[in-house]
Amino acid sequence: MFLKPKRIPIRVGNKYIAILNIKTAASMDLHPEDRIHLKNGAKKITAILDITERKELKDNQIGLYAETWDKLGIKPKHKVHIEVAPKPESDTYIKEKLQGKTLSRKKIDCIVKDIVADDLSDIEMTYFVSGCYARGLSDSETVNLTKAIVKFGNKLHFNDKIIMDKHCIGGVPGNRTTMVVVPIMTALGYRMPKTSSRAITSPAGTADTMEVLTNVINDAPKLKKIAMKVGGFITWGGGVDLAAADDRLIRVRFPLKLDPEGMLLASIMAKKFSVSANHVVIDIPLGPEGKIQSKKQGKHLKSRFLAIGKKLGMKIKVFFTNGSQPIGNGIGPVLEAMDVMKVLKNAPDAPQDLKKKSIMLATELLNLTGKYSSPISAEKVITECLESGDAYKQMQRIIQAQGRKQMPKPGKHQMSVMAEKSGKVQVINNKLIANIARTAGAPKDVGAGVYVYKKLGDKVKKGEKLYTVYSENKVRFDDVKKLAINDVYKINGN
Repeated sequence: MFLKPKRIPIRVGNKYIAILNIKTAASMDLHPEDRIHLKNGAKKITAILDITERKELKDNQIGLYAETWDKLGIKPKHKVHIEVAPKPESDTYIKEKLQGKTLSRKKIDCIVKDIVADDLSDIEMTYFVSGCYARGLSDSETVNLTKAIVKFGNKLHFNDKIIMDKHCIGGVPGNRTTMVVVPIMTALGYRMPKTSSRAITSPAGTADTMEVLTNVINDAPKLKKIAMKVGGFITWGGGVDLAAADDRLIRVRFPLKLDPEGMLLASIMAKKFSVSANHVVIDIPLGPEGKIQSKKQGKHLKSRFLAIGKKLGMKIKVFFTNGSQPIGNGIGPVLEAMDVMKVLKNAPDAPQDLKKKSIMLATELLNLTGKYSSPISAEKVITECLESGDAYKQMQRIIQAQGRKQMPKPGKHQMSVMAEKSGKVQVINNKLIANIARTAGAPKDVGAGVYVYKKLGDKVKKGEKLYTVYSENKVRFDDVKKLAINDVYKINGN
């Protein structure tokens, strides 16, 4: 059947969508979310079908969203040939996963290939996520999913024997250790190509914070050049097609915050595998409000990381850190970037917890190389690199190579919260302080966030500053005042 194309001036991202009116769809026995082959001359694509009852779309017309229109190269008087497309083979394998069957490498490859080709609808991908969530993924399935995500995306290849990377499970406000560790390791001559995430539910991800200093959206060829020139980079993983399937799966996982363990592991390991990393440290913060709340959970996750890393040929060190309070003082892109630069500059007011944790992570990476006789000697090398200013100079090279930006200032609307009594800080509510920072506008408003002055165990006097809220927007600033701002800190004392 040939139909006259009508452009729908809407872009929906990396997918192809077409619309038929209900009468034309019924004549072809088509239903919403069915696939159709569209052909215009030599150009052919598979699109997902939507159906409308509105009369604006006539019987002889087919509505094409902007991406579909452009891909088919529609010109005036063109007509589009339409035919029913068979369901993808991967639908059968998704159903098998829902039934609890273990998927082979071939079947997982098929699913991931269809995801990257946009041959699966969001509903079908959601069923795949649901199957992995309800039925779990074995170590072999997780390894095969990791390899498939990398296989059907770009991969950066380096000749170095040692390629470093790190990852934190998350759940701790601040904690911008990556932006300290990468300049240290690359200043020491190691290759460390780092892809990082944006915030989903937190006030900032590493990519959000790095973006206030430099460009974090680069294609794979440019990243390869940057890594060869300055040793590494810190870029947004979603801005480069290194693990395309993972980005699509994250999108459908987000509404219900589904994090199937095997899929979470594959997501993390695929990003490492895609940049050829073979020496990796994994940070698992433990805390009552974190993603991993108990040592038992942490040990289980650690064992799976080690098993999967071994199957992928990676040297991995997994360790637990304290996730009971923010790391650093700033929470929000600009405030976190200020913390990082203070640590790299060895400023007197640099947050010492961020410095200490960064040195520890970098030392663990250096120990993985097997080149140092003891952790003490490795830590000495790391500390000297940071305190000599070499890491700061290296960070400047990375920023320049990626595309330097002028860092904005913290939000103009400011409010400090004072201690209501004297004593010692016993508890800091991570979730609440993160919620305050997000309500203030972070990460979208890069100058928004929270700056904390007191940490666990610190002595506090009544009327002393506990933290300051920054916002770029008066409405958001007023919304913060409606929150339980005095419940962030629990202080013991008179």
